[in-house]
Amino acid sequence: MQHNVLVTCYVVRRIKEFSPRGDLLRDVTLPNDVINLSHAIQLTNGQFIVCHGRPDDRVRRVCTVSADGREIVHSHGGQPGSDTGHYKEPCHLAVDNNEFVFVADEDNQRVTLLSPTLNYIRQVVSRDQVKWLPVLLCLDVQRRRLYVVDNEWDDEDNTYTAGRVVVFSV
Repeated sequence: MQHNVLVTCYVVRRIKEFSPRGDLLRDVTLPNDVINLSHAIQLTNGQFIVCHGRPDDRVRRVCTVSADGREIVHSHGGQPGSDTGHYKEPCHLAVDNNEFVFVADEDNQRVTLLSPTLNYIRQVVSRDQVKWLPVLLCLDVQRRRLYVVDNEWDDEDNTYTAGRVVVFSV
C-alpha cells in the first residue's frame, strides 16, 4: 500500500502526487473540460475519481479519469441542478474498499452514493440531516461510518463561521 499525497490544483486542472518524503512523483494534467477541480482520490488501478465545478461553471460532476489523466472513463452529473443526476457544487469525495463513491454536494446540502462506474445508487445524507453545508467527508471503512463536516457559510463575510462533524452509519 502506497502512502503518497495527492494535491489538487483546481485552477490549472492538475493532480500532483508526492511521496511521503515530499518528492514530486508525477504531475497529471486533466482533460480541458475538468474545470475548477475540488478533490481527487486515486483508485487501486491508478485511475482517479475527481469532482469539479463551482457555482459559476456550466459543468459540475464527478468523473473517473484514466491514470495518465488524458481521458474521462465514467462521469456522473453535468448541468447544474438539484435532481439525482445533477450537482450544484460537488466538493469532496470518499471511496470505500469496493470503490463505491460518496459525494458531498455542498450547495444541495446532501451526500450521494455512486457505484464504481458512477451510477447513482442513493442519497446517503439529506438536507434534513445537516444543519448547514456538507463540505468534507471521511469514511471509516471498518466501522462503516461516514464523518461529514457540516459548516455554516456567511455570505456577507465570505467565510465559514461555525461547524461541526456529523456521523452517519453507512
